[in-house]
Amino acid sequence: MPKDTSIRSVLIIGSGPIIIGQACEFDYSGSQAALSLKEEGIEVSIINSNPATIMTDKVIGDHVYLWPLTVDSIEQILKERKIDAVLPTMGGQTALNLCIEASERGIWDKYNVRVIGVDVAAIEKTENREAFRQLMVDIGVGVATSKIANSFLEGKEAAQEIGYPLVIRPSYTLGGYGGGFVHKKEEFDQALQRGLEASPTHEVLVEQAVLGWKEYELELLRDSNDNVIIICSIENFDPMGIHTGDSITVAPAMTLSDRCYQDMRNQAIKMMRAIGNFAGGCNVQFSVNPDNDEIIAIEINPRVSRSSALASKATGYPIAKIAAKLAIGYNLDELENQITKTTSAYFEPTLDYVIVKVPRWNFDKFKGANTELGLQMKSVGEVMAIGRTFIEAIQKACQSLEIGRAGLGADGKHNRSIEEIMYGLEHASWNRLFLIKDAMSMGVPLESIRKVTRIDKWFLSQIQELVQLETELKRYSLNNIPKDFFFTLKQKGFSDIQISYLLGNVTEDEVYDRRQSLGIKRVYKMVDTCAAEFAAQTPYYYSTFEEENESVSSDKKKVIVLGSGPNRIGQGIEFDYSCVHGLLAAKETGFEAIMINCNPETVSTDFNMADKLYFEPVFWEHVREIIELEKPEGVIVQLGGQTALKMAEKLQEHGIKIIGTSYNDMDVAEDRGRFSDLLKELDIPYPKYGVAENAEEAIIVANQVGYPVLVRPSYVLGGQGMSIVINDEDLEKAVVKLLGDLPGNRVLIDHFLDRAEETESDSICDGEDVHIVGLMEHIEPAGIHSGDSFAVLPPFSLSEKVISDMETYSKKIARALNVIGLLNIQFAVKNEKVYVIEANPRASRTVPFIAKAYDVPYINIAAKVMLGVNKLKDFTIVRKLEGFAIKEPVFSFYKFPEVTKELGPEMKSTGEAIRFIKDTEDPYFRKLVKDKSMYLSK
Repeated sequence: MPKDTSIRSVLIIGSGPIIIGQACEFDYSGSQAALSLKEEGIEVSIINSNPATIMTDKVIGDHVYLWPLTVDSIEQILKERKIDAVLPTMGGQTALNLCIEASERGIWDKYNVRVIGVDVAAIEKTENREAFRQLMVDIGVGVATSKIANSFLEGKEAAQEIGYPLVIRPSYTLGGYGGGFVHKKEEFDQALQRGLEASPTHEVLVEQAVLGWKEYELELLRDSNDNVIIICSIENFDPMGIHTGDSITVAPAMTLSDRCYQDMRNQAIKMMRAIGNFAGGCNVQFSVNPDNDEIIAIEINPRVSRSSALASKATGYPIAKIAAKLAIGYNLDELENQITKTTSAYFEPTLDYVIVKVPRWNFDKFKGANTELGLQMKSVGEVMAIGRTFIEAIQKACQSLEIGRAGLGADGKHNRSIEEIMYGLEHASWNRLFLIKDAMSMGVPLESIRKVTRIDKWFLSQIQELVQLETELKRYSLNNIPKDFFFTLKQKGFSDIQISYLLGNVTEDEVYDRRQSLGIKRVYKMVDTCAAEFAAQTPYYYSTFEEENESVSSDKKKVIVLGSGPNRIGQGIEFDYSCVHGLLAAKETGFEAIMINCNPETVSTDFNMADKLYFEPVFWEHVREIIELEKPEGVIVQLGGQTALKMAEKLQEHGIKIIGTSYNDMDVAEDRGRFSDLLKELDIPYPKYGVAENAEEAIIVANQVGYPVLVRPSYVLGGQGMSIVINDEDLEKAVVKLLGDLPGNRVLIDHFLDRAEETESDSICDGEDVHIVGLMEHIEPAGIHSGDSFAVLPPFSLSEKVISDMETYSKKIARALNVIGLLNIQFAVKNEKVYVIEANPRASRTVPFIAKAYDVPYINIAAKVMLGVNKLKDFTIVRKLEGFAIKEPVFSFYKFPEVTKELGPEMKSTGEAIRFIKDTEDPYFRKLVKDKSMYLSK
């Protein structure tokens, strides 16, 4: 069936601010769906309260409503604009819940709006645990023994009937919120109460716990002709008992028998057809008994999910893009395969490579948190790696995580305590993968590890092979490693720095030079969805070690943009937003735009966003070889946060041009000593400070600058390791811990300006002119990290003198640092005196907020300035803000009820929302002002 021509205008509901359990995978899906609908000439409106995403940018939607995600907001849009249909499947649980609420209130009927991509009845069937269980029984799909409970008494009765261990699953929640395992009777009452309170309908499923069973996911698409295809099979490395968002996952499934897969495939199709007659995407999760291949269904989600983004990047099949077209009437065989451009979208991808996803956690931000993994998702991001084998891919994934690992072990960071290792194997946390390797290195038998972890023997044997290879490598020196063995090491994912560590007394560069002399170089393979059966047209590549290189460097002028890696607290989606605009600006100005990134959730890793995408770790060895192949004009590091900035020194050392502000000038801003010397020279006030390399030096410095002091490491993002201390004893503890966590770092000791106001400026400099992008006033005082503060744009209570000083200092610093591009400066204001706290010559979390508030494409402008194709005078900048915009931080403390919610110099928020108010008489705003007065008077 061709496109439904009655649909001329579609509303897409976004997912709102980033929280644990609902991250930027929905930004990717929503953006892709919007662009897909616009291709069809459909007017796209978007509602989403998240200013940090590309989804809320005018390059994505025709009409963007940065409004609170409520039914009242939706109704207001429907009053203002003629909307024919709403697509709620791209905004996660938030969008689905809003769709149901709007339906219950009769909003869709009142404004004659169709729900497309799913139907409300399907959402109800999948979110209501009892309805889902009964439906599975009716269609003959196996489920775990379970009973629904709407009260404490019903829950107790269910537990008594089913027996332990049990799992509690609340209805209508995201990321496993409120759920958990109950191993014994004494734990049940508290777990049941928590589950009932978490569910908005006060309903839980009390279910038999199939702990240790294997877990799988299938991604499906269906069209209006009832054609269903399986896009991707995904196997969880971790067995049942750990939320899929916290599980290492592998695609395609590695240990699934063909008979079991075909059975699972048939059941998934039956399930999708049973929940409703709609065209769109679906995610189905299964559990398989490893002893007899018995299959039970866990859940079905009639929307795009975290796994949909992963499956899209894994296969190259753009699930959200095709799902959006199916929702407006197309059938699969009427759509083009986006990879081959010659076949239809009615096919199931076949992979000749392996994908591994590894989650990224931030437990360091939640001191005292329960770090054991279970039903409630706790990870804040993830990385994906592509290799020819599982072991190559998992080593690359470890290199991508931004936790200082050079691969899966062999980097000097192993654990040697057998007690800690065995406990960590039984009680899974962020480091279990590394502990498995450590256990094998210490001689713990594979079967003992399997019994404790219940991880499939095949995966464990793959890791054991790494241990054997390391043992063999230690027999050699760098100059006598046989070429074949060296080649094998690289095929197994060993980085040069791992090899240098295992050999001892050789550097990473020496290993690199040796293998280059042997002709052992990376080649790049295309992600083609069909195992090379058809020619692929999409420039989407991963690296491996083989003979044939499929990535041919063009003779065009090229620019490489380094991405920001996995999302984590302190470095989120705002940097991916910046990278996307960097790519767009490069393409608009005639450059071939090349992206390097490893985050499957993001828009920057969409294969049609850059001219060429390398889905690779943002890890020096990988970046270096791509640069050597492509020979770009330069590399943009300014847009990818700390991940990209950390590459700047290496790029400088190897004579590779950094586009924008130079490495030396960036280092002046990062190096507290050099920066303070610069401020002194410019006659700009700053808090007294000193630098120390140990606790004794720190105490001397603190007594010189005066307590209270702010203690922090240099070269970090998101306030990592920062603390405020008031005496020598607390200072000594803080410094010892900081140097233990970040060895080799220096400690900065600043006098802390107590009860000072904090303000910020963002600006763009082209080397001559400086444009102040925005000035913001914080509600919280100095001492609360800027990422955790409410920021008001423009300032509402600062004097003209303070504003003038902020502008003057911003311009002075921009010119003195020779900034080409973006600059963020944080100030403390006390007794009308403006002090500079720090300056960051890079993209910040506030620029996307300001760009959305003023409706000015600031990152795009900054990127063109950085590329040297424009000066600021070439742009006419018109701001459109009436009243004030407020950046509201959003936290995920509900995931860690055991930790303190107190805010400080270390950032803890996971996302942000934007709110517009007309004037200072707004009740919401007046409350903020009251809070500000309270903070400053404490």
